[in-house]
Amino acid sequence: MNNDQAKDRATDAFVTHRNLLFTVAYEMLGSAADAEDALQETWLRWAEVDLEQVRDQRAYLVRIATRQALDRLRTISRRRESYVGPWLPEPLLTAPDVAQDMELAESVSMAVMLVLETLSPTERAVFVLREVFDLGYDEIATSVDKTPAAVRQIAHRARRHVDARRPREVVSQSKMQAALELFTQALEGGDLQGLLDVLAPEVVYLGDGGGVKHAALRPIVGADRVARLLIGGLGRNQTPITFGTTMVNGSPALAVHSDRQLDGIMAARVEGGRITGLYFVRNPEKLSHAESETPLTRR
Repeated sequence: MNNDQAKDRATDAFVTHRNLLFTVAYEMLGSAADAEDALQETWLRWAEVDLEQVRDQRAYLVRIATRQALDRLRTISRRRESYVGPWLPEPLLTAPDVAQDMELAESVSMAVMLVLETLSPTERAVFVLREVFDLGYDEIATSVDKTPAAVRQIAHRARRHVDARRPREVVSQSKMQAALELFTQALEGGDLQGLLDVLAPEVVYLGDGGGVKHAALRPIVGADRVARLLIGGLGRNQTPITFGTTMVNGSPALAVHSDRQLDGIMAARVEGGRITGLYFVRNPEKLSHAESETPLTRR
C-alpha cells in the first residue's frame, strides 16, 4: 500500500466515525469547541498510525479521542475554576433522532452534563465510555491507562455518584414540551402566579454569561425568587424579547431572541410535571452550535 492509499484509508475511517468521536469528546468536555480541538489532535495522531497493525479501527479511534479529551479536560478544569459566574455546558442544536435514543438524550441533557462536571476527569471518562457507549472494562482500561479491575471500581463509584444527583425520572418529550409551553406563556404575559404554578418550589436557576453578557453570578434558588428575577429581567430589557421552541442536547428548550438576534438558550429540568432546574446560556462563545444541527451518535 502506497502513502496516498494509506492516507485515503485513514481519512475514510476517521470520517466514518467522526460523529461518534465528537460525541465521546463532547460528553467528556461539555464544550463543542474543545471537542473539535480534541478531534483535531485525534486526527493528527491517527494519520501517523500504521493501519496494517490496527484490528479494530473504531476502537482505536475512540481510544485516541478519549486520551485527547482527557488531556484537555484536565487543563480546562483548572481554567473553569476562574470562570465568571456559573459554568454551563455548551448547548447543541440536535436532530430528532437524538431524542429518539433515550439513553443518549439523557446523557447529553444539561442536567446530566452538569452532574458529570462533578466527577474527576478519569471518573467522567470511565462513566461516559461504560454507561453511554457500553464499552467493556478491558477496552476502557487501555483508554485511561488503568487496569480493568481499577476501571470496574471507578465505574461503580462514578455510577453511584451520578445516580444520586441525576433526575429521578425520565421525562417524555411531550411532558417536557408541555411544561415549557406553560412557562413561556406565563413569562411572556408577566404572570407571576403562572410561573409559580409551573416552577417547583425548590427550582434552581443558573445563568451563564461568561463575564460577557449579564447573568446571575450565583445560583438562584426558590420559585418566588426565580420568577421575580425572570419577570424583572424582561421588564428591564429595552429591546423586544421572543421565545421559540428548539431541540437542544436531545430535549426541548427555548431559544431566546432579543431584537431578532439569538440572545441565549434556556434548557430545563422537569420532574413531576414542574420545572426543577433552569439553565440559561448567554455567553456568545457558547452559542455557535445552537443554530445549526450537530450530529450525535453512540454508534
